[in-house]
Amino acid sequence: MSEKIVVLGSNGQIGTELVMALRKTYGEDNVIACDIRRPDYDIKNSGPFEFVNVLDKEILNAIFTKYKPTQVYLLAALLSATGEQNPKLAWDLNMNGLLNILDLAIIYKTAKVYWPSSIAVFGPNSPKDQTEQFCVMDPNTVYGISKLAGERWCEYYFQKFGLDVRSIRYPGLISWKAAPGGGTTDYAIHIFHDALKKASYASFLSAETELPMMYMDDAIRGTIELMDAPAAQISIRSSYNFAGVSFTPEVLAAEIRNHIPDFKLTYTAYDPRQEIAGSWPRSIDDQFATRDWGWKPEFDLAKMTIDMFKNLKK
Repeated sequence: MSEKIVVLGSNGQIGTELVMALRKTYGEDNVIACDIRRPDYDIKNSGPFEFVNVLDKEILNAIFTKYKPTQVYLLAALLSATGEQNPKLAWDLNMNGLLNILDLAIIYKTAKVYWPSSIAVFGPNSPKDQTEQFCVMDPNTVYGISKLAGERWCEYYFQKFGLDVRSIRYPGLISWKAAPGGGTTDYAIHIFHDALKKASYASFLSAETELPMMYMDDAIRGTIELMDAPAAQISIRSSYNFAGVSFTPEVLAAEIRNHIPDFKLTYTAYDPRQEIAGSWPRSIDDQFATRDWGWKPEFDLAKMTIDMFKNLKK
């Protein structure tokens, strides 16, 4: 049986690249992009697109009836910094959107559901270095709280109903293709744009703020590898720790100077995102992802920087 894949939140930073990668593998007509906003040219012109609000059960029901998906990727969410500006909306979208999809997946016997979690599930009392899969989790943003609750729901639906739900705790994601979506790690994208435009950048995170990051190519590949893995190999049904490379703004700036020697990095006055970043891990232990489905990143900081500049210059 051929796959029918529905991607909700297809216009976001992950969705834009994931849709194109899935269409390449499964065929353009078999991957249905869905979002509340009009899509970009590539998505709109390479396969089916539907306007969908994940909080509208009627529309969601119509999508499941029309396409009878074998896989659903739910990417629609309000991220950390944006979520703090509208906490009730963030909770509603991140939580009820997920519950709507989990319920419909059972009704329509959808084979697999993918839902992303985040390093935002960790908090001030979580270990900061090589943060383990299982540890204290006390998130202090509504985004992190909704992701931690979502992880528990995913595992609950697997245990109670046998629904094959899979998830990854993404670190900060860096991409040249799509604009960042209002997250705390967005500086690591903006810095490349400003480096090319004006050879300077004012960071909203402090010099010593080290955070786990990942190049989008690795994130997309890892996500599809997880979804392709046999169900028997998946031991984590909440969400997998997932690691790429960790660095501070200073370390990133030093790497950028290998390409733009006169690049200057300055720092802004207090920004609320600094508080969020300070509660997150500096590095992640992802041994379960390595053991269960062979996860291994391909991009280190140097390789990522070369690829970012090469593509942004185009």
